Amino acid sequence: MSVNKEIKRVTTNTLQEMKNKGEKIAMLTAYDYSMATIIDDAGIDVLLVGDSASNVMAGHETTLPITLDQMIYHASSVVRAAKRALVIVDLPFGSYQGNSKEALNSSIRIMKESGAHGIKLEGGLEIAESVSRILAAGIPVMGHLGLTPQSIYKFGTYSVRAKEEAEAQKLRDDALKLQELGCFGVVLEKIPAMLAKEVSDSLYIPTIGIGAGPHCGGQVLVVHDMLGINKGFTPRFLRQYANLYEIMGNAVKGYVSDVKSHDFPNHKEQY
Repeated sequence: MSVNKEIKRVTTNTLQEMKNKGEKIAMLTAYDYSMATIIDDAGIDVLLVGDSASNVMAGHETTLPITLDQMIYHASSVVRAAKRALVIVDLPFGSYQGNSKEALNSSIRIMKESGAHGIKLEGGLEIAESVSRILAAGIPVMGHLGLTPQSIYKFGTYSVRAKEEAEAQKLRDDALKLQELGCFGVVLEKIPAMLAKEVSDSLYIPTIGIGAGPHCGGQVLVVHDMLGINKGFTPRFLRQYANLYEIMGNAVKGYVSDVKSHDFPNHKEQY
């Protein structure tokens, strides 16, 4: 029997058990109560309140503009929906890079004001002090290596990371460092599949891949991408499980048509 089926509430310890038993971890993003309720009911293990809310909820080009207050608002909505899943929240750009005290204060605000179960932040050795400080306060931390979208202007592109040996070696070292510090897991984004396998095999904590091949301990996708709500976003790593853009669009067209033609509301739909 899978660990997934046995538990009433997923914890960081559950994820470690799943890794130990070779059971894959399923993770999706969520930003609001209604969507999170559906995803949680469907049996997801982890709900990530991603700073991707900046893109899919607010229409920004990058993840950089979203604020700590906005992340707490989204996280609070998701936490109220999550009866079973572990809820992890991204520390947004500018809320932790400055210094470790700011990182700790941001993390405490997220935990206290949203009720979330842990935080995620991008980077390796350069944020080690922040990670240590947050963990020392008893807050679970998930790392994020590879393509780190908050550094998009440094990279200048969203293409695959760590193809060169120097960057690959830094990623290996960073992953081990995050584990050593006490992170409960690490997201690996858009790196070569064999490097992701190597890193995953070298760690005892679970890795969660996005565009990092099948060898990670689990997978994560942005829910709007996976459900086909976003139009025209089709990277190689994305599998679309529905085309909700079309389904929802057709529903709205039907409603508009029925209102215009005096068909809605009919005699059964009035008091």
